[in-house]
Amino acid sequence: MAKSRDLDKTFHFIIEHFISTGQAPHYTEIAASLGVSPEQGRKTLRKLFSTLGFPGWLYPKTDTIVSFAPFNSLPTHYRLTIDGRQKWFGQ
Repeated sequence: MAKSRDLDKTFHFIIEHFISTGQAPHYTEIAASLGVSPEQGRKTLRKLFSTLGFPGWLYPKTDTIVSFAPFNSLPTHYRLTIDGRQKWFGQ
């Protein structure tokens, strides 16, 4: 089972990845950032998203991040622009 510290690190990594790239990371990237196996990275991602009241979701029947507040991986009508660059979508 994922420890609270690992969930915090996972949350931070996902947010930072979204900010720098405009896209959600794959669970293998999360695993590499935590220094664990891809399967453990997938389980940690699932645990984070199963947290009560968590503001995000995975694509149905996959381990692909769709939404991670305030960001969305899929294009929406809510385009976010920072310093003249539009590479993010909001929830």
